[in-house]
Amino acid sequence: MPARKSAAARGSGSDTLDPRALNRALLHRQALLQPSSESALAMVERLGGLQGQAPNPPYLGLWTRLTAFRPEDLTELMQTRQVVRATMMRGTLHLVSARDYLAWRATLQPVLRRLSLQSDQGRAVHDMDLDALNAAGRALLARKPLSATALGPLLRERWPDRDAAAMARWVRSVEPLIHVPPAGVWDSHQAATFAPAADWLGQPLSTDDAADAMVLRYLAAFGPASVKDIAAWSGLQGVRAIVARLRPRLRAYRDVHGNELFDPIDLDLPDAGQAVPPRLLADFDNVLLAHAERSRIFEERHKPTIFTRNGIVRATILIDGFVRGTWSMERGKDTAAITIVPFARLSKADRAALGDEAARCLTTFAPGLAHDLRFEAGDR
Repeated sequence: MPARKSAAARGSGSDTLDPRALNRALLHRQALLQPSSESALAMVERLGGLQGQAPNPPYLGLWTRLTAFRPEDLTELMQTRQVVRATMMRGTLHLVSARDYLAWRATLQPVLRRLSLQSDQGRAVHDMDLDALNAAGRALLARKPLSATALGPLLRERWPDRDAAAMARWVRSVEPLIHVPPAGVWDSHQAATFAPAADWLGQPLSTDDAADAMVLRYLAAFGPASVKDIAAWSGLQGVRAIVARLRPRLRAYRDVHGNELFDPIDLDLPDAGQAVPPRLLADFDNVLLAHAERSRIFEERHKPTIFTRNGIVRATILIDGFVRGTWSMERGKDTAAITIVPFARLSKADRAALGDEAARCLTTFAPGLAHDLRFEAGDR
């Protein structure tokens, strides 16, 4: 049930939401105020997908949000083709439901083509007949799933003077392709093989414009949010026009800087004073990547610690709903350990609560091993 809106939720004015009000709204929508009893598939759809750059973070992301998650739940969804790993919003890898993939992927095609043309592989193939290149790649992958490494030389048989790797990367980036399991499942580190989505899912992609539906889903999962936030999550162009079209279905707020924020009209906000237990968030967690303005979840001074120069988004801890440190898990032959690095000294209560979360995480993802918990000094 939606949380009832209160005066405290509105922040510093009747229509103004301060970072704490936005934080509580975000955590409520993300099942981080209170874990959900929903199924893993329902949560994947509720979130509009999970960041999937690496195999394990989506599992951790669901574990954090669900009361009864087992790693095999997500693996089974991928193996039975109910959830797929594919290039989606912003040209990044996501795990999305098959339903959402089929409904959304064609709408994202202009985004993915634009981003690919701006990339190294785009510059390497821009003077080619790209429709012919796409068709050739699609035909080869329809025969059997192939890795990019295997696809490139086959494309080069037709275009012997072109860069095989660049051609394969272009096809991988632009064509509607699925990462075939076991790529993307827990602890899988083998190179992905690709299959045409329509073949893998047994039905064609919808050609209907899904932009309105995507924006409404985003706001339900991450709102209230601005036009810039929506564009940052989706990569779509023309977001301002989409929002204008949807205005009769939206409620408007302002943030403390005066930026207009939008939310589905039927969704209320939780009490901004609501307590939030400490949480462990996955690497690349959605809440860190889904807004242009991110003060609702972390302070700008901590960004270099969370986002590394080589594109990694570290796993983080939430204290009082905001990022207050990082954590990592290492598993050996006999022992699994979680190391927590807070940005500042933790209270005894927060330290104990994080210890409980770490124990629960290790029980789920490292059964049968001896467990260890370490706290290290971090930024002050």
